Amino acid sequence: MMPRHVTVDCADPFELARFWSEATGWPVSDEDQPGDDEVLVEAPAPLPGLLFIRVPEPKAVKNRVHLDWAPTERTRDDEVARLLGLGATLHEDHRTPEGPGWVTLLDPEGNEFCIERGAAERAG
Repeated sequence: MMPRHVTVDCADPFELARFWSEATGWPVSDEDQPGDDEVLVEAPAPLPGLLFIRVPEPKAVKNRVHLDWAPTERTRDDEVARLLGLGATLHEDHRTPEGPGWVTLLDPEGNEFCIERGAAERAG
């Protein structure tokens, strides 16, 4: 068995998918458009896509599950700065003076996600 999608409940699927498309570099499905109740960000195989589904209730508490991302083209700190520029907000900073640690950000609808150090930073 393999996951097909990671699904996120949200108020505006298309707008949140656009944020995540910019964040990941993965495209929003050509079948989706503003106002749709379900919008897919298509991940490269074999990764699961990110599926955003409209729900009526707002986010009320901390997510029970979240994604941890490791940059492949930038440092962790450069990736955090880029995502903040795209509309994420800083939630918790767990970086240490020695270099390890992670940063917890919130997407535009308040869903938590973390940015860790990439493989090159961990190896160095």
